[in-house]
Amino acid sequence: MKYTISIEIALPRQKVVHLVADPAHMQKWLRGLVLHEPINGAHGEVGTTSRVVFQMGKQRMEATETITRREPADLRAIPRAVVVHYDREIVGAGMWQAQRDRIIDAGPDTTLWESESEFRFDGLPMRLVGRLMPGTFRKQSRQHMQDFKAFAEQGTDVRQGTN
Repeated sequence: MKYTISIEIALPRQKVVHLVADPAHMQKWLRGLVLHEPINGAHGEVGTTSRVVFQMGKQRMEATETITRREPADLRAIPRAVVVHYDREIVGAGMWQAQRDRIIDAGPDTTLWESESEFRFDGLPMRLVGRLMPGTFRKQSRQHMQDFKAFAEQGTDVRQGTN
């Protein structure tokens, strides 16, 4: 299963990149995030593997995330014409996901965030979930992006409603 979602954020790209890359902000916009800790490497750097835990109601999901691409490596003073790429693989029980994010300078105070997701499922239960409920995955991805936009533009914290 593959899909792409995009959202426009009313902030300069440099600010958006800083907020996305800062692990101190993750729980403020990643709804359900309980833990995101590097197992090896430094947060956000290529090759770093992290343990990620989400709690959605009574459902708890644990996965391993590996950063496979971050370009440019230095996220300070990025030229306007350069697209920021941030790719990772996420492996959890019965599923593999590739997440490819592009953060594009769309103007002096506007950023376009394009996110491509690809899922593969192992085992009958997860394959059924993938086939019967593909909209759930897309809806959750869109919710994360909308939550980030609200956090970045207005300071909204998904844990408390506001910052």
